[in-house]
Amino acid sequence: MFLGTYTPKLDDKGRLTLPAKFRDALAGGLMVTKGQDYSLAVYPREQFEQLARRAASASRSNPEARAFLRNLAAATDEQRPDGQGRITLSADHRRYANLAKDCVVIGSVDYLEIWDAQAWADYQQTHEENFSAATDDALSDII
Repeated sequence: MFLGTYTPKLDDKGRLTLPAKFRDALAGGLMVTKGQDYSLAVYPREQFEQLARRAASASRSNPEARAFLRNLAAATDEQRPDGQGRITLSADHRRYANLAKDCVVIGSVDYLEIWDAQAWADYQQTHEENFSAATDDALSDII
């Protein structure tokens, strides 16, 4: 399970050190793709394969399903952490998530998200009230 918030730095070669506590779960390979809200999503390879198979099984006559599958496949990069637990983020991924140096890696239960540090701070500030004010009705589908 991926939980917590971490603040690694992106180096000049576009490498990011993954939190040590997650390295075993990602040792079999990982997939980096565009996430929601201009973040990057990092999935263990096996879990990403399940997601991709579900997406590929959707009707090809559905234009939204086709668009999702195309974007998912085109925006995904397979990575294996090096001996120091670093992955190299592509220039396209760095541009999409506006990553420069200061990053935030958050656990999202079954995957990780990589955010620009300022974008994450802005997101938290914007959504804190919603989180704090969540009612039982709003959470009934989740909890």
